[in-house]
Amino acid sequence: MPDPLSDSILTPQEVLIVIGDATETVDTLYPYYRLQESGFKPVVIGPERRVFQMVLHEVRPGWTITREWEGYQLAAELAFCDVNPENYCGIFFSGGRAPEYIRYDKDLVRITRHFFDAHKPVASVCHGVEIPAYAGCVKGRRMATVAKCRFDLEVAGGIFVDAPCVIDGTLVSGRTFHDHGHYVGPWIRLLEEARTKRCHGE
Repeated sequence: MPDPLSDSILTPQEVLIVIGDATETVDTLYPYYRLQESGFKPVVIGPERRVFQMVLHEVRPGWTITREWEGYQLAAELAFCDVNPENYCGIFFSGGRAPEYIRYDKDLVRITRHFFDAHKPVASVCHGVEIPAYAGCVKGRRMATVAKCRFDLEVAGGIFVDAPCVIDGTLVSGRTFHDHGHYVGPWIRLLEEARTKRCHGE
């Protein structure tokens, strides 16, 4: 008799990673490879199906604001308009300046609302919060984000928490790429728990 758990390992469940031009490199690649290590297939999506330019996004000594340096490039497998969110088990909102621009995309709003409404595992870091905030998904939710995005969270009804990992139900968040080692693991554990329940028909 086939083992559904073994079948799920052979056919990895897919998880969305949202990017655009000026997405933060480390914010994106760290969860991308951690998902692969855990047996999931990361699916990168963007405003169009093309290659996007990522950046290194940080405050360096001598500066009081964020600066950007070019990072790696990454291809989006699908455009937002071509995504059926029901086919995916989780979503990750990366940081950098991209969220400030792509949050207004109506299809990205549609996708975002699906994951919150369906209580699927969601992760967000740094400026990534700007997407669920604009989509109206953070009211009453506790989240971490970079300090300068605190207003974006709170004006949308969210609750700012200055911590490396904030878990609110199936929503997991961190402040910046310095927190990856704290919040990505708990998010992946939620994905693994959901995968196990699905395999056992729960």
